[in-house]
Amino acid sequence: MKVKEVADLVGISVRTLHHYDEIGLLKPEKTSQSGYRLYSDDNLATLQQILFFKELSFPLKKIKEIINSPSFDQKEALELHRKMLVEKRNRIDTMISTIDKTIEHTKGAISMTNKEKFEGFDFSKNPYEKEARERWGDEAVDKSNAKLGNMTEEEQKALGEKTNAIYRNLADLRDTPPESDEAQAAIKEWYVFLNRNFGHHYSLDAFKGLGQMYVDDERFTKNIDQFGDGLAQFMCDAMAVYADKNKD
Repeated sequence: MKVKEVADLVGISVRTLHHYDEIGLLKPEKTSQSGYRLYSDDNLATLQQILFFKELSFPLKKIKEIINSPSFDQKEALELHRKMLVEKRNRIDTMISTIDKTIEHTKGAISMTNKEKFEGFDFSKNPYEKEARERWGDEAVDKSNAKLGNMTEEEQKALGEKTNAIYRNLADLRDTPPESDEAQAAIKEWYVFLNRNFGHHYSLDAFKGLGQMYVDDERFTKNIDQFGDGLAQFMCDAMAVYADKNKD
């Protein structure tokens, strides 16, 4: 199958397939004399694996490591995909039920306890934790987890609301130069907020590196850009400017 045919079949862009080829994640079986990428059934099976891993928020770099490992077993991988997707579905089903109950609660049809209002939310399994431990070490992550774990539900909710407020403020500024006074004041608020609330002191270099992760890791980009397209890149640029300006 040609690249356009694969893209139409799967529902992804031709550009995505080109990118997978360029980074060595999914190389087509062969290239025609005219330069067309040609994909085999084995290529399609690998693409299915890639998309399952992406659905479970694995970064492309990690997916490449997994599927290229000599110990990779497709059947075991499919069984793992199924198990994790069932867990994800169960959590989503619980959250949908919580939404339905909350709608009825706001109508006055039923009464909900405070505990029921938060059923389905699970902050105990952080999908970024493994990478955080690799980047910053166990001690930093353990301190952050301990601080969050000691918070009440109300404190965690307030922290989340403040986080979102900072993101929204930065999103309003994302069309301004990252080195502008307004952008730098807003990104300083983010730097102070991180150091004050997550049990770990970010050096200026670490802060700059964190901003780079916002654009290098598509999961971070997707999460941040829900507040406004291009926000992750803007924050990355503003954080780099802030770190460089404030070094001794």
